[in-house]
Amino acid sequence: MEKETDAMHGDDFAVVREKLPDEEVLYDLAELYKIFGDTTRVKLLCILFEGEMCVQHLAELLQVSQSAVSHQLRILKGARLVKYRRDGKTVYYALADDHVREIIECGMEHITE
Repeated sequence: MEKETDAMHGDDFAVVREKLPDEEVLYDLAELYKIFGDTTRVKLLCILFEGEMCVQHLAELLQVSQSAVSHQLRILKGARLVKYRRDGKTVYYALADDHVREIIECGMEHITE
């Protein structure tokens, strides 16, 4: 029994090459997905699904130091996945936008199929 293949020919390559995002965009996308390679960062994002929270409460929920949480939040902030606001001396963190929730939900849906 022969296996059928969808072989690409001539013009097909040009079409695919044209649709491929720029190298810089692909690099940025790969960097974004690297952020999700750390369980603590993913947990932080999942906690922030429930709303904004200060570092102290995040640390208590994760049972890690405030310093460790701050370090991970700095990375998430740099990737524009979380935002923050100050209220006196306290800093509150929240998801940057709904895209962050969608990325996590899509990943969860994929791994639980």
